Amino acid sequence: MVRTASTMLPLGTAAPDFQLLDVVSGNQISLASFAKKKALLVMFICRHCPFVKHIQEELARLGKDYQDSALGLVAINSNDVANYPDDAPDRLKDMAQTLEFTFPMGYDETQEVAKAYTAACTPDFFLFDGDRKLVYRGQLDDSRPGNDLPVNGKDLRAAIDALLADQPLPPDQKPSIGCNIKWKPGNEPPYFGA
Repeated sequence: MVRTASTMLPLGTAAPDFQLLDVVSGNQISLASFAKKKALLVMFICRHCPFVKHIQEELARLGKDYQDSALGLVAINSNDVANYPDDAPDRLKDMAQTLEFTFPMGYDETQEVAKAYTAACTPDFFLFDGDRKLVYRGQLDDSRPGNDLPVNGKDLRAAIDALLADQPLPPDQKPSIGCNIKWKPGNEPPYFGA
């Protein structure tokens, strides 16, 4: 495990498109799948990472709390499953069903989607407005494994609520911290380890 921070992609960046298999439904998902939503939250997560395990119940709550709102949510796993088999699609499906995720879980086998978003860690969060321009990238909240702070999603929830209410987003955006994305050997992006 390498403790890694978000790359903090520049605000205003357009959401890269993707075509991924939802490991739960078996359907293809893309940006167009969320076309009717006012906002879109893209979350890079996995199953094995202790940082994700620490917040997975809050991710499930987040999905349930915003299920009937104008927010679209999608989780994506980009980890190398040859070396991290717990992040394989069947194991991700188990995770999503056990936690009762209300959002699709995409599998990024080529890791090209993670690279397009400059995703660096799990968890890594990217919130886009109705024009699919980036308005928030950063942490869920201040909680980390072992720091005894509550897992409440306050930073990300504040950004989502402001966006849905057409209010200015919080200017103080702290990077997410987690395990580095497990790149396939030789497939590491230039920003890895920078």
